[in-house]
Amino acid sequence: MSIRVGIVGISGFGGGEALRLVASHPSFELVYAAGEGSAGSRLVDRFPGAPARLADLVIRKWDPAALPKLDLLFTSLPTGSSAEALARVSGDVKIVDIGGDHRYAEGWAYGLADVWPDRIEGQRRVANPGCFPAATLTALAPLLAGGLIEPGNIVVDAKTGISGAGRGGGDSRFGYAESNENLLPYGLLRHVHMPEMATTIERLSGGSAAGLVFTPHLVPMTRGILATVYCRGRATTEQCLEAARRFYSGRAFVRVTDRPPQTKWATGSNLAFVSYAADPERALVIAMGVVDNLGKGAAGQAVQNANLICGLPETAGLEGAPVWP
Repeated sequence: MSIRVGIVGISGFGGGEALRLVASHPSFELVYAAGEGSAGSRLVDRFPGAPARLADLVIRKWDPAALPKLDLLFTSLPTGSSAEALARVSGDVKIVDIGGDHRYAEGWAYGLADVWPDRIEGQRRVANPGCFPAATLTALAPLLAGGLIEPGNIVVDAKTGISGAGRGGGDSRFGYAESNENLLPYGLLRHVHMPEMATTIERLSGGSAAGLVFTPHLVPMTRGILATVYCRGRATTEQCLEAARRFYSGRAFVRVTDRPPQTKWATGSNLAFVSYAADPERALVIAMGVVDNLGKGAAGQAVQNANLICGLPETAGLEGAPVWP
């Protein structure tokens, strides 16, 4: 079976990772690529290592009115850039939006694939979670669903690699000279990922996420996210680990580990690693989640969601091992 695929925002880091995964997918055929600054150039000009069969594919300017015949469209655009345009795409085309415009929007399934695969299967519009929520919520889901922690007053301390800023970069803090040998907190109190974290916490627990605190930090590495999450609860470490093992039993991409996870474990993959440490006497539970921000945090989970909505094996095109070292 050949599924005709397009990627919008292919010149960015998320779109480029989607290209890498789609190019080796057993059922996907890339027939359309769109970008802004790169429009008019060949794929090989932007990605010199592109497979020979895709090298001469011309990157087009993104125009939803000029799409070729497609079965599936991935969009990887900055928040605020996709809502209006995607509303004009035919309902016959399945869409996975890696950007932030459709998370918990009406008519879109929230694509937390390892937690709610049954809510994604057969859908035509899926909003990929943000990279920080992918790490944080994957670690929290078993505890919230099992009532092992309180949903309120959760504190998320997360570290991300620089590629999370996107290929465009933004301001100088994402350049090498600014970020090397540096550690930077940002997005304090009002980060764009806060609403989807709070909504998911409430839907998993049935309680209120009031008091949620999320502080991301930029660290001098290319890829990876480590979310260390502080919660209130009387569970033991072993109870938390066992709850996660049960919750993710049979799930291909979540690994429950007895030791604190490291970002390199997930590099270049769609894996998520979760672990826990708890002190019942202090009513303290620490949940840890690790993902590759471009893998499970973006394009990897997008392909996983695409597999689910296309009726394919969930692992199709995603079974490669992480890159080490």
